[in-house]
Amino acid sequence: MLQSWLPVPSGSDFSIYNLPFGIFSDDRPARAGLAIGEWVVDLPATYALNLFSRYPEAGGVFRKPVLNDLIGLGREFSGYVRKTIQDALCDGDSILKRYSEHLLIPLKDVQTHMPLRVGNYTDFYSSEEHAFSVGRLFRPENPLFPNWKHMPVAYHGRASSITVSGTPVRRPWGQTAQTGANPLFQPTNALDYELELAFVIGKDSSCGQPVPVAEAEDYIFGVVLFNDWSARDIQRWEYQPLGPFTSKNFASGISPWVVTWEALQVFRVPAPVQSPMPLPYLAAAPRMNFDLSLTVGVKPENHRECTLCETNAKHLYWTAAQQIAHHTVTGCNLQVGDLLATGTISGTGLAQKGCLLEATLNGKQPVQCGDGIERRFLEDYDEVIIRGFCQNGDIRIGFGELRGQVLPALPL
Repeated sequence: MLQSWLPVPSGSDFSIYNLPFGIFSDDRPARAGLAIGEWVVDLPATYALNLFSRYPEAGGVFRKPVLNDLIGLGREFSGYVRKTIQDALCDGDSILKRYSEHLLIPLKDVQTHMPLRVGNYTDFYSSEEHAFSVGRLFRPENPLFPNWKHMPVAYHGRASSITVSGTPVRRPWGQTAQTGANPLFQPTNALDYELELAFVIGKDSSCGQPVPVAEAEDYIFGVVLFNDWSARDIQRWEYQPLGPFTSKNFASGISPWVVTWEALQVFRVPAPVQSPMPLPYLAAAPRMNFDLSLTVGVKPENHRECTLCETNAKHLYWTAAQQIAHHTVTGCNLQVGDLLATGTISGTGLAQKGCLLEATLNGKQPVQCGDGIERRFLEDYDEVIIRGFCQNGDIRIGFGELRGQVLPALPL
């Protein structure tokens, strides 16, 4: 076991085994850092003390207000940075310890920022439990479409409205259907969260060149929590025949700290057996997920937070590698900073449903939030909190929190 001279609270998401990358600021401009316990390692400041001598270009990428250029230097570089800091945290005579008052900044004193410049975002539909539950609500006799078990279904989302944890979400306006009448234009009455993960693409692929499934994981830098906010009543009216549009383009949220692909490897577990076998370009062996516990809490205004979902990413039917292989099979190219989200992650029971659409059976059965409060969908000033962590013996790696509060619709 690694032993750090820096006290890290028991159960911290940001253990010495994690060291996720993020962008932060204090009284100085936004820059790159690593989270450790209740602290941030200031990477430009550590560079100035010659901690990363193998990479003279590191100083420039550490000072950028997003991680894209840092990620673009490759996993060998980011692994070197993490290992250098990890070693320094275990060395009582390290420069990091000697200058800790200058190099370590309390997390409570910093502001975290959007860690990525996201050029492209794709939202998959990778949880069989979620797809089946939603399908059963609207098509009881045929919950899964014929294509679902043959390919990772997805749609291209809106990258410009992806924001970092803590950014409020304004209730959107849109068209909603009315029985036997023209649609109404009104604020959504069915605002929902979606519990997801998003894979951060770490290197470019070539346009016109598919990425083989066996090589797909080489293109992943790390993982963040993801909330694909959804307006279900707007979605019901607009999604046929081309899928969701304004019901989802108004906001998505990500957690501020990018957990690296390397840090997650100790938590790999086999993915569910696929039947029927997918086509050869999707047939990875072995297929692996992560034993990653996920929760969703909702905190109504002036009330305690209640947990509405507890599930695990290990049940995902389609893996990250299969998502990438299918995404690129046409020759579509990936770019550094792209996000490939899993879609809502659910389990089988109502307490494991990753969105209110499922948990409330499309608003028919409210969930209880304590203090006599119940919810069918989100109300104004509700705050949604998504958390995730992996645990293997004494090794714990977490993602921190992804928070977002609902604000009332603007008058139009």
